[in-house]
Amino acid sequence: MFKFGTKKIVATGIGAALFMVLFMFVKIPSWVPETQFQTAYALGSLMAVLFGPIAGALIQFIGHALSDAAQYGSPWWSWVIASGVSGFIFGLAYKRTGIEKGEFTMKGVITWNIIQVIGNVIAWLIVAPVLDIVIYAEPSNLVFTQGAVAALFGVISCGVLGTLLMFAWSKTIPKKGSLE
Repeated sequence: MFKFGTKKIVATGIGAALFMVLFMFVKIPSWVPETQFQTAYALGSLMAVLFGPIAGALIQFIGHALSDAAQYGSPWWSWVIASGVSGFIFGLAYKRTGIEKGEFTMKGVITWNIIQVIGNVIAWLIVAPVLDIVIYAEPSNLVFTQGAVAALFGVISCGVLGTLLMFAWSKTIPKKGSLE
């Protein structure tokens, strides 16, 4: 789970680049300032499940940091760190869902969704708001509102889009003993 070879390094670079592009351009604004529905987390979650927690953390951390730097001139570190935390937690589903064997059953879907809900709640309801207060002295009522909306959007993005991506990916893997 924590080995990091050439395959995972390449996947991390490609995943971070794709995450950055999705994070910048494929999002839906919300009613809360500086909070959007991000489709990038669905891709980040798929990559984390395929390549593990270290790759998941790096993909989301690097992709978010590069996106912030390109769009705003510098990263908003509290949320960049939270993205890395959520990617790490998503990666804990590595080899627990069955998609690497081409079997994404209801058990795998449930396992994945329990892990992604935990990851989103920890990242957006705890890590991001607390770091916003500690690093940037942001008002607590604003950052916890942003965190709650981000957690909700993250759960939806990973739970719906991420699950669909994982289901589609699992169908590309030939089952053991299959001639297909």
